[in-house]
Amino acid sequence: MTPLLLLHGALGSAAQFDPLKTLLPEGREIYAPNFPGHGGAPDQGAFSIAGFAEYIQKYLSDNNLSQVDIFGYSMGGYVALYLACYHPDLVNRIFTLGTKFDWTPETAAREMAMLDPEKIEAKVPAFARILAERHAPADWKAVLLRTADMIHGLGAGSGLAPEDMAIITCPVTVGLGELDNMVTPEESKATASLLPNGLLNILPGSKHPIEQTDVVLLAKRLKKFFG
Repeated sequence: MTPLLLLHGALGSAAQFDPLKTLLPEGREIYAPNFPGHGGAPDQGAFSIAGFAEYIQKYLSDNNLSQVDIFGYSMGGYVALYLACYHPDLVNRIFTLGTKFDWTPETAAREMAMLDPEKIEAKVPAFARILAERHAPADWKAVLLRTADMIHGLGAGSGLAPEDMAIITCPVTVGLGELDNMVTPEESKATASLLPNGLLNILPGSKHPIEQTDVVLLAKRLKKFFG
């Protein structure tokens, strides 16, 4: 059985997958790394989609994994597709959830506006504490600022172009929570249509945060897709 790799989202960590992992088949190898600078992992200067994909390539090599299935949440889904585009031999199947594909200067600016550490600390201190605990010993404010820089790059065109999506031939399910307020059905549907073996999958009742996803339903969809 192909090992399953779980890739977390921006500002996230592998620990957020703990509830999901309990619902996946026990006999399957599951790997859930932290991206550099996230979840206490050392910041190795790889705060970009390309850099994170390169890190995952090395992670697979270090763990003697020749090919994996990937579930990528939010940014993790984008990294998975980037890896499949440039290293197709490493990826068997991909299931994304809540991954944003519509990156323009305008959409990037809207996302970046929500990544002001001082405003978060003042207006949503509980979230600031979560981020501080999640990324310790790293400075959570630095994680936010580097993430904002990455998003600026996506808005400027550093991500995957439509012609890149068109050469990703592995089966891909583009998942979207029905109540996701960060990713639109239109951009998810458009990306699924660009992928030669793409399929759109809507999760009823789920919002964007992984903690507000119907994890039981998600696990069922993943088991059906990955086999």
